[in-house]
Parts: sequence; C-alpha cells; structure tokens
Amino acid sequence: MSAEHPLKFEILATDSSTGARRGRLHLAHGTVETPVFMPVGTQGTVKAISQEELVEMGYQIILGNTYHLYLRPGPELIAEAGGLHSFINWRQPILTDSGGFQVFSLEHIRKIGQDGVVFRSYVDGSYHEFTPEKVMQVQSALGADIVMAFDECAPYPCDRDYAREAMERTHRWAERSLAARNPGQAFFGIVQGSTYPDLRAESAQFISSLDTDGIAIGGVSVGEGKELMMKAVEWTVPYLPTEKPRYLMGVGTPEDILEAVARGIDMFDCVLPTRLGRSGSLYTSRGRVNIKNARFTRQFAPVDPDCDCWCCRNYTAAYLRHLYMCDEILAARLATYHNLYFYARLMERIREAITEQRLTDFTVEFLARYRSHLPEEVELSAENETRRENDNELRRKRSYAGTRKAQSQG
Repeated sequence: MSAEHPLKFEILATDSSTGARRGRLHLAHGTVETPVFMPVGTQGTVKAISQEELVEMGYQIILGNTYHLYLRPGPELIAEAGGLHSFINWRQPILTDSGGFQVFSLEHIRKIGQDGVVFRSYVDGSYHEFTPEKVMQVQSALGADIVMAFDECAPYPCDRDYAREAMERTHRWAERSLAARNPGQAFFGIVQGSTYPDLRAESAQFISSLDTDGIAIGGVSVGEGKELMMKAVEWTVPYLPTEKPRYLMGVGTPEDILEAVARGIDMFDCVLPTRLGRSGSLYTSRGRVNIKNARFTRQFAPVDPDCDCWCCRNYTAAYLRHLYMCDEILAARLATYHNLYFYARLMERIREAITEQRLTDFTVEFLARYRSHLPEEVELSAENETRRENDNELRRKRSYAGTRKAQSQG
C-alpha cells in the first residue's frame, strides 16, 4: 500500500439477516480476511507459539503491545533491528495498541494530566510519560501496519462524570494522535463512553468525524458483563461509517465473537485462547473444558474428536492431562496451539457462513453443540478468569512498585 493509502478495506459480502460483513483488509505487509481474530503478542511473542506455527494455522495479523515493548526491549532497539516485523520474524501485518489500557489499569503507579500520563515502570520502577505524540512516535518506531490512538479506558464501574471526562480526554488525544501519526501507517481512533448510551453515541460520532482509517470500540470487557458489552456495541455501531473496518478491543469468547460479528464488527483480539491454554482450559466443539479434571485421566482419545489440529491428531486428552499434572512446558504449548487453531477455524467458518448468507443458522448450530457439554466440575467463566488474571497481574505490579519505594526510602 502507498503512504497516502496505508489501508484499503473491501466489503465482499453482507449477511442479509444480520449486520455481519465479510471483508478484506489490504495493508503494507499483506492482506487480512475479515471478520478476523488477532492473537495477542504482548511482548513480541504470542505466548508459547512460534510465528511459523501462527502462519501454519492461517493467521494473517497479530497484535503487539506498545506499553510493554516500550519498556522492554525499547522502541530504539526494535527500530535498529528494522522494526517489529524484522525483530520477531513476522512478515505479515501487525496491529499495535496504544498502551492506554495498560497505563490506566495501574491506578496506584500513574498520574493523569491534560498532556498525558506519568507512570512508573513495573520492570524497574523508573518514571515515564506517555503523551499522544510520544505514543505515536513509539508505534512509528515499531513499524506496525495499524496503530491506535492514545485513549483513556475508563474503569467499570465509573460514574457518569468520570466517564464523560475520560471520553472527552480521549477525543482530545485522538486529534493529537492523528496529527502526530506516521502517514505510512493505518490509524484507528477509539470510541469510549463506558456504559452510558448517550456518551457512546457522542463518542462514536466524534471519532467518526476524524480522518481515520478504521474505528475501534474500547472500554469493553473490563468487568461490565456480556449484556452491557453488547449494548455498548449496539449503541456505537449505528454511528460508525460503513466503509471503515470496526474493531472491538479485547473481545472475546466464541459466543461474544459470534454476537459481535452479527452486529457488524470486523476485528477482534483477546488473550483468552493463549492465557486459558496455559492454565489448562481448552476450547472444544462441545464447550470449554478443564483438562486437569479427573475424568480425562483415561480418555485415550483427543480432547476434541472434531478437531484436526496436530495436537488432537497426535496426543490424547489423558496424555495432555498428565503433562499438566506434572507441570511440563509441553502442556502449555499443546493447549495453546489447540486453542488458537480452534479460533482460526471458527473465524474461517464465520466468514464462509456470511458469504453463503447463513450466519444465523451457523450460529444456532455452533452454539447448540458448543453448549451441549456439561463438565463434571463447575468452571469459572472465561470473563471471570480473565478478570482474576488481570487482578493478579496488577497486584504483582503494585507489590513491585511498593517494594521499590521501600528500597528507595531505606
């Protein structure tokens, strides 16, 4: 793509019974079929998986995290290596988020101002400042195909006054981010507004008025629950331009993706398939299961008989459970591969269903089978488990910051 047109979005088909779109993104490093799920490569790696394996599964784009890559190894080193694509040996498109979610989740070790946010590194306790201009500079050094505006992700719950303040700050920062962007990178603005319908509509209209290449819906999957999350999508989508790709940030489960696709969303990212895989939860055609459960001890068959990934072709559920019980690294590798393969095939089937005008029928059939499996032990919902992991990570960061403070005072 040229610097004047870093992104081209084609809508190839629309589903007549829903708002779903089948599309294609043309970017500097290749083409991406939509609706698309983007594996999260926080620190330049999709945890437990190689870049070659991602290509093998059919993934065409991955996500990198500006906040984490800024702290380690630093944008200067990555730029010296030729950009993030060269540094991690990924030749296809990359989207980098702005780091806003990570910065604003560190409420005890950051301070918000009108120009930006001052925060302490969870790595070494050093102070840093993110402004819209700085964030765009970092993303330019990383060389991503798609970059995100710096925004404030309001927590849930929050009162209306704070939600408006965060939204208005997001709007000001979107304008500054746009002015500071590298014109060779596709730029997405982010809609905020928490769980307030009028704020969501106002934010969607403002962001849509900017000269962006795409628009993201932010501030969801932060504890508000599935119903409010989908309401936020419904409150936003009617105000978004049809010709631009729509990205629902941090979502989600297979059910969430199906519901959001039907409401007109084109792009998704989430840590669930990798994070849950590392903890022993696997997505199957009959629901999510915990491989550590005793009922898998003698299941000398694949964890999902309907899956043709190399994990299911070569290893039994009993063996996978054994690996987890022995805390073997291979357990996380196999489960993560399987989960990402599951997501890749799901998105492939969604795209096919939209093209063939049968998304509603596909959704009904998929969910009927997916929800038919009742595990012997009650599992945490994916949303609650993700929240628990996020809380644990935040506690670790706060604990580190407190330790550094004590050391400096000592």
